[in-house]
Order: sequence, then structure tokens, then C-alpha cells
Amino acid sequence: MDGTSWFLEPPTKSYFCSRDARPFVTAEPFAKNQKHHFTSQAGRLIANLIVLGSGVLLRAVSQAYWQALVNASKSGVAQETVQNLAHKVSKTLTEHEARQILGVSEKASWEEIMKKYDTLFENNAKTGTFYLQSKVFRAKECLEAAKQRAGER
Repeated sequence: MDGTSWFLEPPTKSYFCSRDARPFVTAEPFAKNQKHHFTSQAGRLIANLIVLGSGVLLRAVSQAYWQALVNASKSGVAQETVQNLAHKVSKTLTEHEARQILGVSEKASWEEIMKKYDTLFENNAKTGTFYLQSKVFRAKECLEAAKQRAGER
């Protein structure tokens, strides 16, 4: 019986290990198993290094961000940034933009503004887009709010 025929023929008692009752593995398959074991350990090691490294990097970035916020709040830059963000996020028209959309000057009367609004709104309802029509409507709303604020003064 040669060393590779143990799986074809029933093994004799001399081929079993006393501890776990499995046949002995020859030196050649053991070397292959050892190589596979080494590569799987190397893969696990690399994966652990990537996970740990990314955790350290994430912690460092978050600490730097919070430190920058603390420094900005001490210098007053944060308040200015928040005000700028609030203006950008609100997407409200300024009075100047509303006048440009409607094509009226600052000295235009309310009747002239309403005439321009009606013309632009009707034209965009027939041949324009909903986006342009809503821009015209928002411009009129902005100028109405400005007129009310001026009337309260």
C-alpha cells in the first residue's frame, strides 16, 4: 500500500491517529494546508489593519472638525457662516431679484407692477413653463411683502 491509496482502500489501524481517529496526512498535503492557512491568516491581518486604520483616521478627522468649530465660535466666524447658510437655504427672493424678474424699476408704482405680473403670468401659463410662472408669482409675493413692510414703517 502506498501513501496515496489510503482513501481508495479501507485504512488499517496503523494509519489512524490515536487522538481523533482520522487518517494521518502525508507531508505533501500538510505543506499545502499550511500554505493555505498562512494566506488566510495574512488576509485576516490585512483586513484588521484596514479596519483599525480607518477607525483611527475617522476619529482624528472628527476631532479636528470639532476643534475647528470651537475655534470658529471663539472668533465669531461661525455666526457669520450660519447667517450666510440660512440665507442660501431659505431660497427667498430679494426685492432686487423680484424686480428683475418682473422687469420693473425701483420707482415703479404698484399698478405697473401688477400689470407686468398679469402679463408675464398669463404668457407663461399659455406658452411658458411652470417654473417660469412660479418665479413670476414668487416675485410678486416678494414685492407685496416689501410693500407691506414699507407701509408698516
